[in-house]
Amino acid sequence: MEVLLLVVGLMLAAVLLVGVGDRTRLPWPALMVLLGVVVAAVPGLPDAFDLDPELILPLFLPPLLFATAQRTSWALFRARWRSIALLAVALVAVTIAAVAGTALAIVPGITLTAAVALGAMVAPPDPVAVEAVAGPVRMPRRLLSVLQSEGLFNDATALVVFQTAVLATVQGGELSASGLVLRFVLGALAAVVVGIVFARAARWIIDRVADPTGRSALTLVLPFAVYLAAEELHASGVVAVVVVALDLRSTSAVDEAADRLAQRSFWDVVELLVTGVAFGLIGLDLRQVIEAAGADLPRMLAHAAAVCGVVLGVRAVWMAAAWLLVRNSPDPSRAPRTGREAVVLGWCGMRGLATLALALSLPASTVDGAFPARAELVVIACSVLVVTLIGPGLTLPLLVRLLGVQADADAEHAAERELTLRARRAALTRMTARERSDELPEEAVTALHERMGRLEALLRGDPPTAEERDRFDALRRGRRVVAEVQADALAAAREEVLAARREPGVDPEAADRVLRRLDLRTVLLD
Repeated sequence: MEVLLLVVGLMLAAVLLVGVGDRTRLPWPALMVLLGVVVAAVPGLPDAFDLDPELILPLFLPPLLFATAQRTSWALFRARWRSIALLAVALVAVTIAAVAGTALAIVPGITLTAAVALGAMVAPPDPVAVEAVAGPVRMPRRLLSVLQSEGLFNDATALVVFQTAVLATVQGGELSASGLVLRFVLGALAAVVVGIVFARAARWIIDRVADPTGRSALTLVLPFAVYLAAEELHASGVVAVVVVALDLRSTSAVDEAADRLAQRSFWDVVELLVTGVAFGLIGLDLRQVIEAAGADLPRMLAHAAAVCGVVLGVRAVWMAAAWLLVRNSPDPSRAPRTGREAVVLGWCGMRGLATLALALSLPASTVDGAFPARAELVVIACSVLVVTLIGPGLTLPLLVRLLGVQADADAEHAAERELTLRARRAALTRMTARERSDELPEEAVTALHERMGRLEALLRGDPPTAEERDRFDALRRGRRVVAEVQADALAAAREEVLAARREPGVDPEAADRVLRRLDLRTVLLD
């Protein structure tokens, strides 16, 4: 009962802190971590939420990864595969090496494999934390999409290194660079296959389930199923969940307007509650980390400060180098293009659930005795989590404003306008074809031309005028035919936007906003 009360309390706190975050312009997940720390510090509070560390990632990561991946597209990943490779693989590897070297120099009694395990714990920015903290901040879409792309795949690299390093530590073996690379490549390829197979199977089921509630429920079960299946096959569960979300989103049908609206609302609620519990759990678990450190906590925190400096420094240098390479690129979607953007991207290396889960899952013993410096490694990992999450979480909005790296509203509106015009042209083309079939009365043609002429304004959310409503009511004789042609025209518009979403260079967020308005018009018409 205590566990249930705690979960319900964290959910309620998440709902309340969303409002607080809106008023204070602070990311509410960072406020949830602070709340968890405060609650955990209450004297006499029992360890009610004693969750097995091995369950943290399977319980929280799949749904949150799935929700984040639905906001992007295959086309975006194909266009940015170089950035993904540099950030999700190369930067993670460099950070692991830098942290491992630092730990070997300052942590007494640590071995090389244990130091590498520490590097793998703290190297990857967490996709959930990045999305939760950076998502609400008004920054250019180029920067946010870079962070999203990095966060969705870097856990795969870190998990492979961590599992290999821990196994070598426990068994007294050695690390093999070639073995790590081979395991990573095979795990990623297998995960892609698993993700595509599950996505196609899910699409087959969705096409045969008539109940919209059942179809939405399937999307909730799917990320857990594909994650567990991939892990059982020793593939990357992270990559498998991302692939299944991308593939399922890319095959969305034109006539699924009601499903898209229902699932959007459903996943907004799921994401809010799961994120709240997950970030509250981070704060609550910090108490047991401090208790395990005991009297050595000050010395461990000093070492943790050095590792935090290395983690932040490596990312800052990497982003500065990326700016020097990208600033003269002809591709306007590349980032960072300015020194200010490099500073923002360097500051957005938030660690989260993955770091906590890996730290708490360190085994207590090896074949040679106790796991080397286990308590200190956990303290260091959690310190990096707190510094990189709370610091940017509370200061990122202010940093973005001070540096002037605001969202380019004109560019975003231009992207939406282009998609809106494409949708309007597709709708008018379909409507014109129906007119030529001589099945429409003259008054219906007149009404349709007037309403379709306002489609661009309707897609922007402008309501129809009172005069237009009265005129449409006066044409009841042709209402059935008008509705059919409007539905056909709107279907053409949705088809055009869905096709545009799969094109390189099209912002999936802009396409989703236009598609949502078209879906709303379609559902209201029905």
